[in-house]
Amino acid sequence: MSASTKRPRLKLNLLGNDGQRKCKEIMDRPVKVLQIGEGNFLRGFVDWMLHESARQGKFHGSVVVTQPRPGGKAKLEQIRDQDGLYTMITRGLSQGKAVERTEMISIFSQCMNPYEEWQAFLELAELPSLEFVISNTTESGLKYIQSYYVEGEPISSFPGKLTVFLHQRYIRFDGDPSRGLIHLPCELLEGNGDVLRSCVLRHSEDFGYSDAFRNWIKDHNLFLNNLVDRIVTGAPAQEEADTLAGRWGYEDQLINTAEPYHFWAIQADEGLDKRLPLKQAGLNVHWVKDLKPYQVRKVRILNGAHTLMSSLGILQGKQYVRETMEDPEFGPWIREAVHQEIVPALDMPDHQLDQYAEEVFERFLNPYINHKLQDIALNTIGKFKVRVLPTLLSYEQTQNSWPTRLVRGFAGLLLLYRPVNTLDGYHGHRFNGESVVLRDDPDVLAALTAHWENYDSLRRDRQQLNDRLAAVLSDSTIWGENLNERRGLREALLDEIVLLEGETE
Repeated sequence: MSASTKRPRLKLNLLGNDGQRKCKEIMDRPVKVLQIGEGNFLRGFVDWMLHESARQGKFHGSVVVTQPRPGGKAKLEQIRDQDGLYTMITRGLSQGKAVERTEMISIFSQCMNPYEEWQAFLELAELPSLEFVISNTTESGLKYIQSYYVEGEPISSFPGKLTVFLHQRYIRFDGDPSRGLIHLPCELLEGNGDVLRSCVLRHSEDFGYSDAFRNWIKDHNLFLNNLVDRIVTGAPAQEEADTLAGRWGYEDQLINTAEPYHFWAIQADEGLDKRLPLKQAGLNVHWVKDLKPYQVRKVRILNGAHTLMSSLGILQGKQYVRETMEDPEFGPWIREAVHQEIVPALDMPDHQLDQYAEEVFERFLNPYINHKLQDIALNTIGKFKVRVLPTLLSYEQTQNSWPTRLVRGFAGLLLLYRPVNTLDGYHGHRFNGESVVLRDDPDVLAALTAHWENYDSLRRDRQQLNDRLAAVLSDSTIWGENLNERRGLREALLDEIVLLEGETE
């Protein structure tokens, strides 16, 4: 954008009297949430939800946002420069209809850089109004790293910082049981609440804190396992951002975009919705006794469908999920695989699974999201073992036959993963002969390379192919078990590979 057309940065004073009043009314509420994470996901998921609940007059609090790493300083300063405001665009498909909404989010009351404002950060722990700690530091941020605390110096790790923060609160309120906090780590780890609790307890020993403090952590703080699901794509491309700035009359360096779908399952008593009234606000938030069914549903249906389509799609030259779903043959095939083979293998009410599956397909077809098959294919072997293989084996056990579509997807993976080791890494090949970089565990790729070494695919020798398949399937270091012992699986895969290779002629 040229200097002559440059527009003012989004700030409270641009909103007019009524807009300022509405935003400030929320921002001036007592601090109830400490948020560790300044990135797109939390701003497009948790903060959007809190703002919606606050707007409806149900959540009577505000958020202090901090960054988990020193590198988050620039984003935090952007939030501060815009008085905590940013524009949220929700767009995609919902129940078959196009959706596009624009909202001004104003849930942040303070920004705090713990690496430069350590003492002020710790003083937040002394706020009587504080109830929640919500985080998204990525999976790498939610782990125990042995460290030692030097008074007055910030700690690098998120669990380490939180331990000192909680100790400050414990001391300030003299171990008052009612002053424990509710922790909602949104990192994509199974048992994320349990993991965070374990890290805090270990750090408390590292830092020489008392047994009484550890008992307060155990007995009076809640570390809740939870599952989050929403695709948040962040800022639009610069050309679109310029167009939006012209329409709005201001520039927003924090524009965030997300799909309409959102889902948050929290393993806790539903009575907590009185304190965090998101379900009351009509949001897709569920307080559940057991998180496992929701985790399995997501992994087997959403992630499973992604992994199932990736190898076959790449073999056929496709690039994106939406392109694959819009294909007149491939799209229906994926739908049938999910409804007829994945859903029957799951132990949950069918109507819930089928409804969820339709929501997943709608998300796959979102015209605003270009999800690359190559990105999904990263570490495909490991993903296949978790997302697809258990469903395939479960189906065979309950239905006494091998699911033809899942077997075809497995065959596509085995066709793509005939690695050739080159100077720039391991490569597979599409049906048209084009080379594809395989990004996976080097040990797995080396093992597969050895199994397929000197294999002559041009001979179309069924016995030769059968022997190589037997070697690949029997390698328990790849699959976690000897799949060659699964009666009829090798034969089913052999038939599908022959069919797939025949279709390329």
